[in-house]
Amino acid sequence: EVSTEDGETAFCTLANREDLNPEEGSIHHCLYQFTRNEKLTETNKLLCDVCTQRHYGPKKNIKSEKKYAYTNAKKQMLISLAPPILTFHLKRFQQAGFGLRKVNRHIKFPEVIDLAPFCTAKCKNVAEGNTKVLYSLYGVVEHSGTMRSGHYTAYAKMRSMNNHLSDLVLQGQCPQALETEPVKGQWFHISDTHVQAVSAAKVLSSQAYLLFYERLL
Repeated sequence: EVSTEDGETAFCTLANREDLNPEEGSIHHCLYQFTRNEKLTETNKLLCDVCTQRHYGPKKNIKSEKKYAYTNAKKQMLISLAPPILTFHLKRFQQAGFGLRKVNRHIKFPEVIDLAPFCTAKCKNVAEGNTKVLYSLYGVVEHSGTMRSGHYTAYAKMRSMNNHLSDLVLQGQCPQALETEPVKGQWFHISDTHVQAVSAAKVLSSQAYLLFYERLL
């Protein structure tokens, strides 16, 4: 679907992303790279119907006679609808010759993350005037081993029920106020049938494969 946006606001975000200065090897840096502004030039130019009609007139019925005009453009991927549950799936493999190799690098992730710098200024389910879209970490999946064999374990946070989050999921209600602290609770490490209480510092030092955040309301 192609929509026409004001050129001055089409690439605007809820919060200034240029103030981030994200640390390399962090979730913030991954998001910053994924949502960066890209220039489409040369062989990546955008096919423009308006430019085509301007140069060659209305489209013709005979396919072989069709001509197209391309133009330089900008492209940016931004979040237009902030989800109640935010899931990150980290790529833990890379090409190594003709095979794949496990990536064991630690990726830093916070207990509370703000998506506002990566959301469009017209994000659909953010209350007018809010410049923060905060999420609290509640689950982590970790993989140990290689590409051929290994073991999955999980960290889960036991916490009280978030009624506001339920309202957002079931009714799509737009949050009016945002908290800045992570949801209180106790973290547990789960490996098969073995469950052990752990600290938040232990969770944040894990080699995350999947991250689960819930919207703070």
